[in-house]
Amino acid sequence: MKNSVKKDFNFILGIVLTAIVVVPAIIGIFWTPYGIDTMNNSLKMAGCSLAHPFGCDNFGRDILSRVMAGSAITLLIGLGTVAIGAVAGTVIGAVTGYYGGLADDIFMRFNDVMFSFPSLLLALVFVAVLGSGRTQLTVALGIAFIPSYVRIVRAEYVRARNMDYVKSAKLAGASDIRVMFVHILPNTSKVMMGSLLIGFNNAVLAEAGLSFLGIGVQPPDASLGRMLSDAQTYLFGKPGLAIVPGVTLIVMVLGISLLGKSDTITRIR
Repeated sequence: MKNSVKKDFNFILGIVLTAIVVVPAIIGIFWTPYGIDTMNNSLKMAGCSLAHPFGCDNFGRDILSRVMAGSAITLLIGLGTVAIGAVAGTVIGAVTGYYGGLADDIFMRFNDVMFSFPSLLLALVFVAVLGSGRTQLTVALGIAFIPSYVRIVRAEYVRARNMDYVKSAKLAGASDIRVMFVHILPNTSKVMMGSLLIGFNNAVLAEAGLSFLGIGVQPPDASLGRMLSDAQTYLFGKPGLAIVPGVTLIVMVLGISLLGKSDTITRIR
């Protein structure tokens, strides 16, 4: 009973923490109190006020506006990364796991080699090839995340391909495509939900790390990682420049992590 309550509490707290970041981020896609690159020399390093709740940065730009827009960009990159990795990984994992054979063995050895490298290191390689920027970073991270989803989906298809409901579907005349994506795929949702949330968290952290290093999101775009990079010079004189995007990133990751651990999410099928 206590364990069940704890898991439900994880879901509630996860929803609350995620909403604290996601709602302003969604608003930031369409509107921010000030332009994210609107500079005002008279407001350089200005403190908190009613007009600027989190103050202004070294260029006189409103920190709240930049955090709203930066959170939106970080979230969109995370969602794009998971979409590319999960879709491609699901298709590849489904085909190799369902059919098996020599092609499966050869491809999975290649996938194991790719999987042995950290996703962030693979992303660095693809960013070097594709270049910096939001779109390039999303594609690079998405490709780097494909091997992990291939392993997860393939394992589910290997387990399911000899089950009775799959044999029944084949006897009923269902095509391989229908069996793979109508009969088997929905039964992988319990595993995939947790994997998608973990992947999203990893993508957010990877984006923040690469942007912090200056090879991810580029000006004039804002992102949480880019803001942390810009703030490190003023860490002691104006800690709010780093604290606000840093806390936003922590709350975002913590909220998604709690959702991934909740019993409510793991019961979704």
